[in-house]
Amino acid sequence: MMADESALLLSLVEEFVSGLQDSKAKDTATAVKDGQFTVLQLVEALGLSLTSSQPHTRARGVQLLSEVLHECYGDLTEREVEVLISFYENRLKDHYVITPPVLQGLRALTKCNALPPGSAVSMLRSLFQDVHVQSLMLTERGCVYNMLINLMDTREAELKGLGADFVFGFVQSMDGERDPRNLLLAFQIAKNIIHRGYDLGKFTEELFEVTSCYFPIDFTPPPNDPHGITRDQLILMLRAVLTGTPKFAEFLLPLIIEKLDSDVQSAKQDSLQTLAACVSQYEHKDLAEFLEGLWTSLRREVFQTSSEKIESAGLAALTALTSCLSRSVLNSDSDDSLNTFLDLVLKDCKHHLCEPDLKLVWPSAKLLQAACSASNRASHIITAAVMPTLIEQYNNRAECSHRRTLLEVVQRFILSVKSSQSSESEESVLSAFRPSLCSMVFSALSESNANLQITATSALTSLSQQTGLLLDSDIELAVDHLTGLLLKEDDNSVSAAVVECAGALAQLHPTAFITKLIPELKKQMFSEPMEQDREASEQQSHHAMRQRCLSALAAVSTQPSVVQESTPVLLEVLSSAHTGSVSFSVEEVVLACCSLQRIAEQVKDTEETGRCFHDVIIPRLLSLALQAALQGDGSPGRRSPLVEEAVLSAMVRVISTSCSRLQPTMAGQTTSKAVSLFLDGDVSFLPDNSFPSNIQLLKKQQGDSWSQSQMVCLLMGCVCSLPRSVEVPQIDRLLSELEEMSYTCSHPLSYTSAAKCFAGLVNKRPQGDSLDSLIQRTMKRICSELDSTSSSVRYQAFTLMIWVAKALLLRYHPLFTALTDKLFSLLDDADLGPMAADSFSLLMSDSADILNRGCHADTRIMYRQRFFSENSAKLVQGFNAAPQEKKPNYLKALSNIVNKLPKQVQVTELPALLSLLLEALSCPDQGVQLSTLSCLEPVLIDPPPALIQQLEALVSRLLALTSSPAMDVRIVSLRCIHALSRFPVHEILPFRARVLRALARPLDDKKRMVRSEAVQARGEWFLIGSPGGR
Repeated sequence: MMADESALLLSLVEEFVSGLQDSKAKDTATAVKDGQFTVLQLVEALGLSLTSSQPHTRARGVQLLSEVLHECYGDLTEREVEVLISFYENRLKDHYVITPPVLQGLRALTKCNALPPGSAVSMLRSLFQDVHVQSLMLTERGCVYNMLINLMDTREAELKGLGADFVFGFVQSMDGERDPRNLLLAFQIAKNIIHRGYDLGKFTEELFEVTSCYFPIDFTPPPNDPHGITRDQLILMLRAVLTGTPKFAEFLLPLIIEKLDSDVQSAKQDSLQTLAACVSQYEHKDLAEFLEGLWTSLRREVFQTSSEKIESAGLAALTALTSCLSRSVLNSDSDDSLNTFLDLVLKDCKHHLCEPDLKLVWPSAKLLQAACSASNRASHIITAAVMPTLIEQYNNRAECSHRRTLLEVVQRFILSVKSSQSSESEESVLSAFRPSLCSMVFSALSESNANLQITATSALTSLSQQTGLLLDSDIELAVDHLTGLLLKEDDNSVSAAVVECAGALAQLHPTAFITKLIPELKKQMFSEPMEQDREASEQQSHHAMRQRCLSALAAVSTQPSVVQESTPVLLEVLSSAHTGSVSFSVEEVVLACCSLQRIAEQVKDTEETGRCFHDVIIPRLLSLALQAALQGDGSPGRRSPLVEEAVLSAMVRVISTSCSRLQPTMAGQTTSKAVSLFLDGDVSFLPDNSFPSNIQLLKKQQGDSWSQSQMVCLLMGCVCSLPRSVEVPQIDRLLSELEEMSYTCSHPLSYTSAAKCFAGLVNKRPQGDSLDSLIQRTMKRICSELDSTSSSVRYQAFTLMIWVAKALLLRYHPLFTALTDKLFSLLDDADLGPMAADSFSLLMSDSADILNRGCHADTRIMYRQRFFSENSAKLVQGFNAAPQEKKPNYLKALSNIVNKLPKQVQVTELPALLSLLLEALSCPDQGVQLSTLSCLEPVLIDPPPALIQQLEALVSRLLALTSSPAMDVRIVSLRCIHALSRFPVHEILPFRARVLRALARPLDDKKRMVRSEAVQARGEWFLIGSPGGR
C-alpha cells in the first residue's frame, strides 16, 4: 500500500473512532470497493483501536469494520472470511458494549459466498455459548435471527450436522421475545426447522412451548405503523409453525381445546382455523385420544355461537378433522377411527333432525353436512344413518313449514354428498334413496305453499347435478312440473326460482326441454283469452304468464340445440306483434328482445350459435324493423309496435351483443350487409324480401316522417360493437352520411343515434392524419352551427359534439381539449347552457349501448380522473367569472363531474372544491342538490379540516334540504346530518339544539323511508354531550 493510501486509511480510522464521524464508514467502504486497500489492511489500521483499554473505543473500531463488511462482503476471499470469523468470535467474549457491532459484522459474514466449511457451525456455537440473546436490544436480537436465516438458506447441511443442539440454541435465543418484528423472523426460523427436516431430538416439546406461548396472537398494530406488520401476518406465520409436524399433535390439540373455551371471538376463530390446518398434516393415530374433547368443543361452538365467522370456522374444522380420519387404513386388529368419531357426531345430532320446529335442527344439520362433505366414506356412513329418518319425517309431517325445513336439510345433504365425490361420473351414495328423494321433490312442487315450492326447485337442481339421481322419466316429470308452475304460478319469487331451476336442468338435459317445455310455452304464449270483453285482471294475469314464459325461454337456452328451438319462438313473437295476428303489447315485445339478448350473452360462442344469430336472427330483426318502418310511412291505421323507441332500443342490444360476442368473422359479414342496406338499399340478404328498390335509410325523408330514419340505431348496434380487428366497409362514405344525417334529421332518436354511431366509429379509428382531419372538419362545422344563434340545427350539432367528445375522451385523443373548451363556453349560452351542464354527466358515465368495453371501445384507464384534473380549475374560473344567472350551470356541471369520480378520488379532491359544492346545495335544481349530496356523504365519514371549518354553512344548507319536495333529497340530506354527528364533539355541540329542533319535522314525514332516516339521525344527535353518550 502506498504511503498516501496508508495515511488516508489511518485518517479515516481516526476520524471515525476518535472524531465520531459516522459518515467516514461509507468513505472507507467506498475505498475498499475501489481497491485502494483491503479489509485485512483495514483490520491492521484498526490495531490500536481494537486493543485499546477503553471498551467504547474498541466498540467504535469494531463498528467501523462491521459497517465496511456490510457494504463489501461479496468481495471477500475465503482466507479473509476465515480470519474475520476468528476475530469476531473472539470479540464475543469481550465487553458487552462491543457485542452489537460484532453481531452486525457476523451477520454480514453470513451472507458471504466464500464462507469456509465448518465456519457456520463455529459461529453458531460461539453465539449460543457467549451471547444471551434476550438481554440484547431489539436491533441486535433481529441481527441474530437474520444470521440464523442466512445460514439456514446457504449452509443447511452444516446446521443439520449440529443435530438437536441447533434447535436447543434457537429455543434459548427466542425464549422471551416480544417484539412483533423479531417474532416474524423467529417464526420463520422455527418454520424452516420444522418444514426442512431438522432433527428436533428431545427438544420437540421445548420448541413447541417457546412458540405456542404466543398462541393465539393478540396484537394490534399502532396507528401509522411504519413497519407494516399486521396481526394476520403473525397469525399465519405462527400457524405454519404449529401445524407443520405431527410431532406437535400431543401438545397442540389440548392447547386448541383449552383456547376454544376463551370468551374472545378472535381467539376462537384462530383456534378453529389452526385446527383445520393441523389435521391436514396428521394421521388418525395422532388424533385418537383427543377426538371426544375436540368434538365437544366443535359442537359447542356451532350450537351456541352468535357469530357466523365462528360457525363457519367450526364447520370447516369438522370437515378437515373428518377428512383426516377418513384417510386411515383399516386393519383387522385396529379400531375404525372414522366410525368411532361419526358415532359421536350422530349420537349428538341425529335426534335433533326429528324436531324441525326447534332451533337446534339447523346447527345439527350443518354439523352432519360438514362431516358428510369430508369424504366418500363419511358420506356413506352419515347418509345411511340420517336419510331414512329425514324421508320418514317429511312423509309424516303435515305442516308446510316443517316439510320445508326438512326438504331444505335434505337439499343441503345432497350438496354435501356432491362435494365429497372424487369424480363427476362416480355413482352417488344417495342412489339407494333416489325414488324417495324424487317423490319428496315432486310432491313439494305440487304444494300450494310458495316457500316449499322454492325449496323444492333448489332440491331438484341439486339432484340433477349428481349422476344417476334423476332418470329420463324423472326429468320429463320435472319438466312437466316446471312448465305447469310457469304457466299458472303468479308468485314472483316462485316463478323466479322455477326459471332458475329450468335453466340449470336444461344445461344438463336439453332434450326434454326441446320436446316438452318449449312447445308448451309457445302454445300458451300465442293463445288469447276467449272473451273479447275480458276483464283487466285476466289480461294482467295473461301478460304475467307471457313474461314468465319469455324469461324461461332465455334461461333454458344455454346449449346450442336449445337455442335452435327457442329463438324461432321469440322471433315469432316479434313477427306476430308486427302483423297483429296475435296481440302482443310493446312491453312483451321488448321482453322478447331482452330474452334474445340474454341468450346471446350466455350461449357458448360456437360456429353453430354464430350462424343462428348472424344468418337468422339479425337479418330477421332488420327485416321486421324495415317492414314496420315502411308501413309506418304508409296510410294511417294500426301502428306496428316495432317502430316504438323502446322496441328498437331492445333490438339494438340484441344486435350489439351478438356482434361483439359471437364469431368475429361472421360479425364482419353481418356488418358488411348492414352497411350495404343503409348506404345502398341492398335488401337481398333480408328474409321476406318484398321491399321497394329505392330505400334510402340515411337520407332525410319527406315531411315529418321519421320511422325509416330512426332505424339508424340498428346500424349503430352492428358497426359500433365489432372487435377493433374487424374493419367496417365503406367507412369514409358511412361517416359522411352519418354526419349529414345527425344535422338534417329533426327526430331526436334519429339524429342522436346517427351522432352515437358516428362517435363509435371515430373512437375505433386508427390514430393518424386521416382521423385528425376528420375530427377537425367535424369540429369546424359543429362550431359554425353552435355559434349561429339563428341556426335551426343547434340542438343536433350539440348532440353530435357531446358524443364525439366522449369518443375522444375515452381514448385520450389530444383534440379532445378543443371540444371541452367549446363545451365550457356553452355553459354561458342562454339556450344550451342547461344542456351543456347535463352533458358532463354523459361524458363521465358509462354508456349502456355504445362506447363501452363490452363494445370493444378504445377506452383508457382512469379517464375520469384525468378529465377532472385537467378541467376542474377551468370550471372554477368559469364559475367565478360567470354572471349570477349562469352560475347554476357551472354548479350542475361540477356536481355531475365529481359525482362520477371514484369515492377515493372524491375524498381527496373535495376539500379544494368545498365552497362551490356548498353553493351547489343552495341551487334550486333538485338534480344538482341530489348529486352534490351524494358527493358529500362519503367525505363526511372522515372529514378533512377544511370541511370542519365550513360547518356553519354546511349544517344550515343540510337542514334546509330536509324539507325539499324531492324524497331522495330529503333522505340523503338526513344521512349527511347523521354523518355529521360523528364529527368531533366540541365542533358540533353548539349545533345540537338547532339540529334537534329541525329534525322534529321529518319525523312526521309522509314517507316511511324519510321518517326512518330522521329517527336514526335525531337519535345520534340526542346522544351528543349527554351522560352515557358521546
